[in-house]
Amino acid sequence: MNTTTPALEIVDATLELGDGDSRVRALDAVSLTVQPGEFVAIVGPSGSGKSSLLAVAGALSHPDSGSVRVHGTDLATLSKGAAARFRLAHIGFVFQSGNLLPALTAADQLRLASRLAGSRRVDPAAVLDSVGMAHRAKHRPGHLSGGERQRVGIARALVNDPSLLLVDEPTAALDRRRSHEVVQLLADRARDANVAVVMVTHDHDVLEHCDRVLEMVDGSLTGLAHAARRMDSAPPR
Repeated sequence: MNTTTPALEIVDATLELGDGDSRVRALDAVSLTVQPGEFVAIVGPSGSGKSSLLAVAGALSHPDSGSVRVHGTDLATLSKGAAARFRLAHIGFVFQSGNLLPALTAADQLRLASRLAGSRRVDPAAVLDSVGMAHRAKHRPGHLSGGERQRVGIARALVNDPSLLLVDEPTAALDRRRSHEVVQLLADRARDANVAVVMVTHDHDVLEHCDRVLEMVDGSLTGLAHAARRMDSAPPR
């Protein structure tokens, strides 16, 4: 993909959810542009529309109006099957609890994700090593700590070399030290692999690792809440 094109470009996206009197506007003319290699955090209260923003960015739902492009591809032009294939090939997802399959080892989690995307050449050990988990490749989720499960989840999201990484509350179940380790890992990946990262979080303690932090309130992005250069704040490695 062309790295001069924005990794994510949302223009005036509006999305309503529910029916009748319970219908709410989850996204209200939201616009967001994220460049390759940029790490953007979205903060805001529960119910403000953060998860809906990730859903439209990841082709999991379509806005009622407006447009969403990932590296120039208009997601609205994709059929359901094409959208699924596009997600597997170009978008990585990191979930709050890791969402690992309990019966699979760390390496097998990656092998499965790779096969679903149509690739069989992945080296799980190399990808796990990139997140500091090569030594735990043969362990199942039940034998991993919360921080280790989150690292495996990140490795699984990265296995197909996505250009966009969408991250939902990655530190919710982690202590302070492990929270910083996980978010620093995401920041390193954005910088080193030129991957755009959009992270939804309630954890203001980790915002120092991000390039931009935006606040979402009542379905609208209200502007810059905080900014930091992760390369300036990153601890020595």
